[in-house]
Amino acid sequence: MSLRKIAGQQLDGNGSKTLQAALGISLCLVLLAACGGISELTKERMARSEAAVRQAEQTVGNSESGAVQLQSAKDSLYRGRTAMERGDGEQAERFARLAQLDAELAIAKSQTASARQAAEEVQASIDALREEARRAGPQ
Repeated sequence: MSLRKIAGQQLDGNGSKTLQAALGISLCLVLLAACGGISELTKERMARSEAAVRQAEQTVGNSESGAVQLQSAKDSLYRGRTAMERGDGEQAERFARLAQLDAELAIAKSQTASARQAAEEVQASIDALREEARRAGPQ
């Protein structure tokens, strides 16, 4: 079926080219609108990011270690949700990835701080045992 038949008009010269261009653009816009929704992959990434932020919240708790990264993850997650509401899947995907990375960094920082504290406690116990052994000395 030709574009002329679709339009129901018989045009000649430049009018035909203008009509064809207009119909072509309209067809492209309709196809883009049909494909322009948020993909399932983006929705899944947002869900994974939300889970990562929740996990980071539990891991970081009231600790200062990782708090800055956790806040950054929350901000990125908010911006990703906003982008999804606007229908901007590309931006939503970008912010979802950023939120997940920030959440993972917050978890890593919090766990590192906990491990460091545990190592310091073990070292303090070793030092106390050494001091006690030194005092007891050879008898």
